[in-house]
Amino acid sequence: MAKLYFRYGVMGSSKTANALMVRYNYEERGQEALMVKPALDQRDGQRVVASRIGLAWGCIYFHEFLALPEEQVRRYACIIVDEAQFLSHEDVDYLTRVVDLWNVPVICYGLRTDFKGELFPGSQALMASADIIEEIKTICWCGRKATYNARFDEHRRVLKEGEQVVLGANDKYIGLCRRHWRTGNLGPEERHDL
Repeated sequence: MAKLYFRYGVMGSSKTANALMVRYNYEERGQEALMVKPALDQRDGQRVVASRIGLAWGCIYFHEFLALPEEQVRRYACIIVDEAQFLSHEDVDYLTRVVDLWNVPVICYGLRTDFKGELFPGSQALMASADIIEEIKTICWCGRKATYNARFDEHRRVLKEGEQVVLGANDKYIGLCRRHWRTGNLGPEERHDL
């Protein structure tokens, strides 16, 4: 029986690398998994899912996935969605129908919360609807579990106000434990120069 998975973690927790490895595992077994991402995510170029460690694979945008006919979606062994926090409640509802009606497993990867510690709409819907919710863990610079996505400016100040979505990677975000997110402590500066 197919299931809807939500695998979440903070920035830098290897969510995308995990998604690409899962896709590769399907391919290695002679099965095809479809990579999907919201069109909003253009950091790595168009129709590409890429991890910080250099893994990359072609994908389609979520709105293109929505337009696929049922018989085409059913031929995939799995649907893998990266950057799922950018989905809408309606998008997640569609994914539940893919799982429940067409028996195709869907694995979503994304952030749970934004830089303010608030749920993204897609993450909120996935937390409510997913059959299996798994955390992909990483650590703060201090060694504690990182649970917050800190956005910082060019002066290394942790920001707590602004637009929910500002695309970026290590140049704008870092995973911190709650204590260091709350105090705005990004850690020793030399750690950010690696």
